[in-house]
Amino acid sequence: MSDMPLARAANDTHHMENVYGGERPAMTLASLEHFLADVRFDANAVTDLGNVLSAITLRGLDRLPLPGQGATLMRWRMLAAVAARDLGLVKLYEGHTDALAILAELRGPVAPRRSRWGTWAAEPPDARVVATASGTGMLRLHGTKAWCSGAQVVSHALVTAWQDDAPVLAAVDLQQPSISISADNWRAVGMHATASGDVCFEGASATQVGGAHDYVTRPGFWQGGAGIAACWYGAACGIANVLREAVIRRADPYALAHLGAVDVALAGAAAVLRETATFIDAHPEGNAMHVALRARLAVENAACVVMTHAGRALGAGPLCRDARLARLMADLPVFLRQSHAERDLAALGKTCIDDPGPAWLL
Repeated sequence: MSDMPLARAANDTHHMENVYGGERPAMTLASLEHFLADVRFDANAVTDLGNVLSAITLRGLDRLPLPGQGATLMRWRMLAAVAARDLGLVKLYEGHTDALAILAELRGPVAPRRSRWGTWAAEPPDARVVATASGTGMLRLHGTKAWCSGAQVVSHALVTAWQDDAPVLAAVDLQQPSISISADNWRAVGMHATASGDVCFEGASATQVGGAHDYVTRPGFWQGGAGIAACWYGAACGIANVLREAVIRRADPYALAHLGAVDVALAGAAAVLRETATFIDAHPEGNAMHVALRARLAVENAACVVMTHAGRALGAGPLCRDARLARLMADLPVFLRQSHAERDLAALGKTCIDDPGPAWLL
């Protein structure tokens, strides 16, 4: 990437098409499901995940409806469909589609055709990226960004950085000699294939996206956060479907009871996700923190219920001999830790006090 910034889209009502390279979003869930049913790949290899992501972008199946534009639930259904197929794949797919949504919301540069994006916003205390201005709209990045999912297979990334102690967002072409990638610290078993390593920037050129603080203050921050719950939900459904098929083959009272508990958990989570999507579409510029936290925590709880009952009902056999189920059961607990557990519960409780509203009334 040269010192010239990535091409910026016009400041008009067609920015959604512009950020997708001039094409409208593909809103056909059936097309994505058909692709997922047919595609074959090694789910343990990040290169295979990258190839599948490339195939998805080539077919336009990454052009999801943008959050808050009237079809948020369809966006989440597509995320859930990919998650039910493979969590490593959806980790890359969600990061890519989230980046496209952020570029649209903050009127960032146009994503080059067939580009594959990561969204890297982790801010551990021992890994920080510093940005310095290097021209109009341009930045130079120095430092290490940790937890970079798919770093070895994406072509571009949105990276949070710090400029004069203020948080900024940068769009980076990763094909630069001043950028190096290492997965040496990634020792995970669950989500292993995402190869979420460290990316070191040594004066890499980047384009600033939005202004200082815009990444976290934009409405889409919490809208996107709720979308993560759709990924968790899809994976839980994938596990539940294995349980249901097993019960169909051999139904005993205990297995039926486990399946009933799973149905209750998933139905409740689905209802919360639908309600959250409706709220976001009705209040596209509003603060969705309350409903997003509630959705994430409701789905996290449901996913834990599903894993517990599925494990107890199925026993060790499928966990040892069904590679897809074993991978889902290993991946999902790691992915769920993107939730901050009791910290998120406390934050949700505070919103119940600050703005109680009629949320609990029928």
